[in-house]
Amino acid sequence: MNYQLILEEIEKEIQPFLNEGKLANYIPALASVDDKKFAMSIHLFDGTSYHIGDSSLKFSIQSISKVFTFTLALNYYGKDLYKRVGHEPSGDPFNSLIQLEYENGIPRNPFINAGAIVTADSLVSIYKKNTFDTILDFIKKTSNDETIKHDKEIFKSELANGFKNFALINMIKSYNNIYNDIDDVIKTYFKQCSIMMDTSQLAKSMLFLANHGINPLTNEQIITESKAKRINSLMLTCGHYDASGDFAYKVGLPGKSGVGGGIVAVVPKKMAICVYSPKLNLQGNSLVGTIALELFTTKTGLSIF
Repeated sequence: MNYQLILEEIEKEIQPFLNEGKLANYIPALASVDDKKFAMSIHLFDGTSYHIGDSSLKFSIQSISKVFTFTLALNYYGKDLYKRVGHEPSGDPFNSLIQLEYENGIPRNPFINAGAIVTADSLVSIYKKNTFDTILDFIKKTSNDETIKHDKEIFKSELANGFKNFALINMIKSYNNIYNDIDDVIKTYFKQCSIMMDTSQLAKSMLFLANHGINPLTNEQIITESKAKRINSLMLTCGHYDASGDFAYKVGLPGKSGVGGGIVAVVPKKMAICVYSPKLNLQGNSLVGTIALELFTTKTGLSIF
């Protein structure tokens, strides 16, 4: 299959949609990015990769970081993690306070903001002041790239404007589901969201989830096969907030989006994919990125369904 040709076809076909959607302007540092940018990368198990657009352009990974923190937490706690954060789709916006209160401070899954904050807290319990460095080192390992870092301006922008996330963590704390200092936990969460990567780095970093927990480029086991299965199932059912069902219906791959405009997806036993386009749909997922991935699975037949 000529993947490069398919990517080039997709790049042409998404052009009319680049004017649709809107930037995540509630985070001021994200409101100033070039909203016409588009990039897409594929990494195969043998090290071959294919790219279109600005595939070396760094952007903040935002909620894609939740895949890495959930992997770290699940690796350490196993099923005990589910006592504090569930594994069911939310059906509500990613920052819903209503659902959190209704369910007594137990977030529905680790990919909504409340769930990711509890996951961050669980990691702070293990790694203390080294938590963010541990998360960053893990991402560097999965992507085999030591140059990855976070953007201090985006971090400061989120810290200054993340009022809903402060509300979430305080509500969770009121139900005794945050064990550490609120300031330490929320700073860890905002920092992980401000990590900067490009589509090539992100696609490579997801290869272990496409290969049952083993990085196919290094043969290193990152996580057990059964835990990789659970992460992928949550990416399919919860990876796109209240549009997760729609994404599964149209794209048919486990994936995770971020309001920075990135989406990662995995084709089991074959490849990992990342697409970037910063304008979002109403649910906070990359509008063009979702269309590009739907075109990809339609043209290649690589949906898991």
